[in-house]
Amino acid sequence: MSSLLRLATAGSVDDGKSTLVGRLLFDTKSVLADQLDAVTRASVDRGLSTPDLSLLVDGLRSEREQGITIDVAYRYFATPRRSFVLADTPGHVQYTRNTVTGASTAQLAVLLVDARKGVIEQTRRHAAVLALLGVPHLVLAVNKIDLVGYDEATFAVIAEEFAAHAASLGYPRGSVLSIPVSALQGDNVATPSEQTPWYSGPTLLEHLETVPVAPDPHDAAFRFPVQYVIRPRTPEYPDYRGYAGQIAAGTIRPGDEVVVLPRGLRTRVERIDTADGPLEEAGAGTSVTVLLADDLDISRGDLIAAADRQPTVTDQITATLCWLSSKPLVPGSKLLVKHGARTVQALVQEITARFDEQTLSSVDGPDSLELNDIGRVILRTSEEIPVDDYGTSPRTGAFLVIDPKDGDTLAAGMVGERFA
Repeated sequence: MSSLLRLATAGSVDDGKSTLVGRLLFDTKSVLADQLDAVTRASVDRGLSTPDLSLLVDGLRSEREQGITIDVAYRYFATPRRSFVLADTPGHVQYTRNTVTGASTAQLAVLLVDARKGVIEQTRRHAAVLALLGVPHLVLAVNKIDLVGYDEATFAVIAEEFAAHAASLGYPRGSVLSIPVSALQGDNVATPSEQTPWYSGPTLLEHLETVPVAPDPHDAAFRFPVQYVIRPRTPEYPDYRGYAGQIAAGTIRPGDEVVVLPRGLRTRVERIDTADGPLEEAGAGTSVTVLLADDLDISRGDLIAAADRQPTVTDQITATLCWLSSKPLVPGSKLLVKHGARTVQALVQEITARFDEQTLSSVDGPDSLELNDIGRVILRTSEEIPVDDYGTSPRTGAFLVIDPKDGDTLAAGMVGERFA
């Protein structure tokens, strides 16, 4: 059985992300014949002699007419070695928030640059966001290498500059790979290019197929946000009371001691049910119904966790926010925090710092956070919630900030200090 890799693309406008994704879909034979026919016809209408592969992914008519990508689009493709879920994110600076969305679950990010322009401000911004989100692997695709005559020196300068920037963000050298590609011509995307004999590394697809995907650590602390309480109350199941959801981290077995938070009620796991029958063990990513030994008052939004490795239960959270709204955030703002299945009221006590992704430094005590700013804040919640540091447990260390007036998402939050 092939493994699954979740990846995201990022880059500036006109760096060729849509063409690169289209090339991957085309070269992995993940395009239906009628789709390719439609793209070929649209390309001819534009006066092109070859199919414009970017049209395979720029699905919205308005996007095609404007020639831009404005939202996150998820693509699915596979090879005999691995399956892929790809989040194609927009390049405009005002849509950096979409990059946060697309990269939030990614195990690898492909960051594109134009070989003629090299590493630019948006490249550094995207790399900083990816580092803050903890994306473990980066690929720098130096695209349009054909437009600089497949020049090795040009590629080397760009690769070295980006490697230094990534290292300053905390990426080990071995987790960053630079590849010279031409999405338009197909150089080093799925097949090695004869035009770059000086490049001896893998093609982009080969790297995607072979990069190590670290599973959830077997010894991670068990975390299970309760999504739904199941009480059939039928003659067949008169006393059934189960708690349904998806395991966020760790593993669980019948007999394990757990604690129900935020109230701190202790009990043991009696059974683990699924649609296919009971399990003797279940791990992260598995959707299950957990039955407990004691009849406790548990509701949606509670967290069932390992009794010996509990998260922090608190009403004061130090967190890093990626501010996604055009409305500025100021101290004293009243917000909603959505953590797992629980939503609570919150107050912004203090904005302690703003991260400058260009200089990789922090500005202490800013007056506000503006659109696309990354900052560290202290939130006071109306009730205690169980949280982990994002670096330890991303699923239970992440939350959303919501506008209580209209329900709009204002920020993506990560518990802990993600920058110094």
